[in-house]
Amino acid sequence: MAQAVYHKAHKSGAPARLARRFAFLVASLLAVSFVIFSVMAAVPGDPAEIMLGTSAAPDTLAALRHQLGLDQPFLLRYVGWLGGVLKGDFGTSYTYSTPVGTLIAERLAVTLPLAGLAIFLSVVIALPLGVLAAARPNGPVDLFASLFAQIGIAVPNFWIGLLLILAVALTFGWFPAGGFPGWESGFLTALNALALPAIALAIPQAAVLTRVTRTAVIEIANEDFVRTARAKGATPAYALWRHVVPNALIPVVTMLGMQISVLVAGTVLVENVFTLPGMGTLAYQALAQRDLIVVQNVALLFAIIVMGLNFIVDALYAVIDPRLRR
Repeated sequence: MAQAVYHKAHKSGAPARLARRFAFLVASLLAVSFVIFSVMAAVPGDPAEIMLGTSAAPDTLAALRHQLGLDQPFLLRYVGWLGGVLKGDFGTSYTYSTPVGTLIAERLAVTLPLAGLAIFLSVVIALPLGVLAAARPNGPVDLFASLFAQIGIAVPNFWIGLLLILAVALTFGWFPAGGFPGWESGFLTALNALALPAIALAIPQAAVLTRVTRTAVIEIANEDFVRTARAKGATPAYALWRHVVPNALIPVVTMLGMQISVLVAGTVLVENVFTLPGMGTLAYQALAQRDLIVVQNVALLFAIIVMGLNFIVDALYAVIDPRLRR
């Protein structure tokens, strides 16, 4: 009977761990939403005056404040906003007089593919480069990987974007220097417009992942089980890809999860450099125009994306490391 209880505990370990992580995720999002709303409420500026202008009559301003719920106590406004978000009602933009949900949906069609492409490029660049650099330390590939990592970490992504515009778009004309034609113009045309911004976002992420991959592979390659596999006749290449690389993925995935927040923050700058109509540009314009309802919803959505992706990364640990399933 004790053995049955033991096996039952082993089988329920991973789901229970994910359930705890999900509960923590929900609690964290509630805390973040309260902080975001508090900061936006403390920002100077009257949304009613922004919509009607400073020359509007006091009774007209008071009526609009009442319509927007701005005359209610702080907690009531917070609960009302959070309840609307949970129902899919994000409010109405003060500047555009358009539902915020519509604005966000239009901009997500640019930002999500851009971020996904940047993550894909960073992984495709970093994993092979880091593994090959670790396979032959101090070799030509290792020296190139070290140089790439140093430059990629030191140079900001918006500066990389400017260099790509000058060196690739304007000089050779292979890619557009900015703007987004929309997905209705064709998949390849739209993807071509996102290529340079995605590369600008991917290079700093790939630089960090390359360094982490190299270090992790070298450490795992010196473990006893790898030497045992080599002693049993495994070739260096087989031992590397069959035993070393799978075990080295855990710190790589961990770093990838940590870099997601940096990537999301980088979209704000890169989208403005390439004049892309994405979430970053929307947040920047809304902040400049004091359209606080848009800013707080965009900030909350960014938090949901970052925390949600980190939850997915955490769930991947059980897939990569069978020990965590027990």
